[in-house]
Amino acid sequence: MGFEVLGRKDDPPYASVGRDEVRIGMVESPARPAEHRHVPSGTEIVLVVDEVQAERDRLVAAGIGLAEDLTDRPWGLTDVRVHDPDGYYLRITDRR
Repeated sequence: MGFEVLGRKDDPPYASVGRDEVRIGMVESPARPAEHRHVPSGTEIVLVVDEVQAERDRLVAAGIGLAEDLTDRPWGLTDVRVHDPDGYYLRITDRR
């Protein structure tokens, strides 16, 4: 998705990534089976972007499979959904 690693440390295990004005921090947690890493029992990470169509196109061009293609939601937003390589659920949505 175009993020670059900004920093890492070992104690506690932590990493941060960024792209443009977005920064995401992550801490290691105990391993969970892949089927428990995404909704409804796991984590949903929401990334709000200016151009959701452009982000969708970037994902497809990078060979990332979509869990759900662009969809207009009843709550007034459009989003695309993917699973990261570890099975976590990412929802990429436009701004209201």
